[in-house]
Amino acid sequence: MKKYIVIYHAPAEAMAKFADVTPEEREEGMKPWFEWKERLGDKLVDFGTPLMGGTKISPDGGSQMSTKDVTGYSIIQANDMEEAKSLMEGHPHLAWDGGCDIEVHESMDPGM
Repeated sequence: MKKYIVIYHAPAEAMAKFADVTPEEREEGMKPWFEWKERLGDKLVDFGTPLMGGTKISPDGGSQMSTKDVTGYSIIQANDMEEAKSLMEGHPHLAWDGGCDIEVHESMDPGM
């Protein structure tokens, strides 16, 4: 099986809505994510975490705030990209708010 890195993107407006929820609303909002987790079973290698405050670092050592809207990651395993994409069908992130999307990248063996 191959590993795939799943990168979640959401616009700042969507993230701002999430910042003001109560613990009960947050728990309720996570239910579809945990259902997805259960559906994947051992195909989910790392559930991941939310991410924020990304920084882009330049070769000259300078840095600036990232504009990529990366908001989280997961790591899955699948036989090929088609299977990896099928594991994303019905993913709760895609239904969360306008402008949210997912990228799936194959994790290559460093020895290629």
